[in-house]
Amino acid sequence: MFKGTKVLDVHSHIHDIPMTDPTQQPRLAYQFWHDLWNIPGLGASKPIPSPIGDGKHSDRPGNTDEDFKAVADALAKYLEVRNIDAQILSPHPLQFHGWMENEVQFRSWITYQNDLAFKIVQARPDVFVASCQLPQRVDAPDTEHCIEELERCVNELGFVAAYISPDSTGRGDLPTMNMPYWYPLYEKCQELNIPIIVHGTDVLDPRYRTMNVVRYFELGFMLPQTIATVTLRHNPELFQRFPGLRIIVCHCGGFVDRMGEGAPYRAIGNDVDRNLFYDSAAYDIDFLALGIKQRGPAQMVFGTEAPGSGREIRPGTELTADDFVPLFESDPALDFLTDEQKLDILHNTPAKLFPGMEDTAAQNAKARIKAY
Repeated sequence: MFKGTKVLDVHSHIHDIPMTDPTQQPRLAYQFWHDLWNIPGLGASKPIPSPIGDGKHSDRPGNTDEDFKAVADALAKYLEVRNIDAQILSPHPLQFHGWMENEVQFRSWITYQNDLAFKIVQARPDVFVASCQLPQRVDAPDTEHCIEELERCVNELGFVAAYISPDSTGRGDLPTMNMPYWYPLYEKCQELNIPIIVHGTDVLDPRYRTMNVVRYFELGFMLPQTIATVTLRHNPELFQRFPGLRIIVCHCGGFVDRMGEGAPYRAIGNDVDRNLFYDSAAYDIDFLALGIKQRGPAQMVFGTEAPGSGREIRPGTELTADDFVPLFESDPALDFLTDEQKLDILHNTPAKLFPGMEDTAAQNAKARIKAY
């Protein structure tokens, strides 16, 4: 809670499930990964059904109902300590693996990842709602191939958003987000009233191999998100074509603008304010403050990625870096925000973009499939 109002967190991901039997080594997701690859020819030739699809469970370590409930409770407890009342969970972008060459394998993998999110969210429907990953193929003529999985997740599983990567293969070969490639997905998300959340994924650029893992992930996420932000701000005609489309770019929309407020392209961004938003998942408080100032408080939504890359202790405090609510309460770096603007970021704007977050239990009850 923040001043008696629910805190709504739009940004986090599912994680490896702790085994109920600690002697079992295989982890949740990679048991199914092993199934996809451990056949003659190094790859499935036909779709492999998700072992937890349609609400089923498996007796394999990491895929039991007990495992899903254990991780959901652990995540909910983590949020409670950080005064977060509701959160959107998605498959982890680092497990998107859009570089897979086999279409059948990739569709099976994405379906399984979304089933994981469904099982965890439904284990604690009072705290979580879900966002889906989509099988974005760079070799497809457009995003029509994403629609089937989007409709399954929204209509059957009760998901509230769709995650996409602006660079699904990690090779920089996907059309920019203003191109017709994206139009079928935009049209369907507008029809379903489902926002799109933009996040980077794992990258294959060999230049990154000289960096430590933190910088590798930071650039891998931030660069494509920056390109997405600039592309969307430079092409307001996209939102004239799709006026009901809402897009949220993670991590403050990528890198901040070094040209400052006088740069000509900033005026262009004002035309898309009703459609384009950014989340607050930036652990350097000065970066976060500047990101809010440049994007505008009205365009920011609360996101922490908790628990994720912000689990280290913030210097000078006893709090982890993803413990954001105290920053909005009293950190001098955010003193430029009024209480009303803070409430907008922490609750009002997320609730406007994702109405299901106001009552997560009611939203999850819309699922047509029983998870347990």
